[in-house]
Amino acid sequence: MYLEPLQRDGFVVVRNLLTPAEVSHYRTVATHATTLTRAGSWPHFRTVPKQFPPWPTTAPPASEGGIWGVQHLMHPEMPGRDAFAACYFSPSILAVAEELMGVEGSGSEPLVMELFNLLVAPETKDFELRWHRDDISELATAEEEIEQLKAKAPGGRQLHCQYNLALCEDASLVVVPGTHGRARTQTEREADPYAAVLPDQLVVELGPGDAVFYNSNILHRGVYKGKEEGGEETRLTLHGSIGLKADDEKKKVRATAVLQHGVGAWVHREDAAFGLGERPEKMRANLVEMGTGEGVGFSLQG
Repeated sequence: MYLEPLQRDGFVVVRNLLTPAEVSHYRTVATHATTLTRAGSWPHFRTVPKQFPPWPTTAPPASEGGIWGVQHLMHPEMPGRDAFAACYFSPSILAVAEELMGVEGSGSEPLVMELFNLLVAPETKDFELRWHRDDISELATAEEEIEQLKAKAPGGRQLHCQYNLALCEDASLVVVPGTHGRARTQTEREADPYAAVLPDQLVVELGPGDAVFYNSNILHRGVYKGKEEGGEETRLTLHGSIGLKADDEKKKVRATAVLQHGVGAWVHREDAAFGLGERPEKMRANLVEMGTGEGVGFSLQG
């Protein structure tokens, strides 16, 4: 149902993945987490104007945009962690992930816990991410792009699935359909990385409870509309990724993209257990096997 459009276009929208009651519940929890982070009570965040990790340890003031994301929603010390974990490991989300990664019956847990963060509106000003692929450099040649795209999705099957799950109206993700399977054109290479309207680009529009699952190496960017300082949160989008257990060589392909965010620093802790049954713990153990993240470097600069 979802795999065909993902393979064709590089993304697929799943409507009403959350019920209205779930949207209301998670929105309350996400708003609280965002409020604490804006107030300096949660130390893991994404800051304006930084686009990619490593992230600063001090957030800029609201007058300069403040934050545009809250990191590590499943960290043992995150307020609301139990609710975030219940969402991440929910059967409805895992079922979509399994279809998109071609998971079939297996004697061991095939999925890997990866990342779960929150994307929010910056305060007082708009903020935009440049056109990019998540873990392929913009300096790559056409030949290098093709080689890396094949390595990260062997046989057309992704080694992970990534998604944005909206708790508010969301029109922040802009993609160029089909670019997950080809090198950039000369027009795309020469375009202004921030301001360009690229041929065939599409704004993905989500309502509360909708999700977009997308190949993270589709050519895409984010456009964040600022909100009033201290006002109601206008964007609360859960940003997650789920991996597929692989052999050592394929595991290396994915390790930098995941561990660069710092999840390896806490996922092995005893208090990191979720208490949600066997599957979340097996998925967490699969992430622990990836390592701590020391020395893996960063996928992109900026």
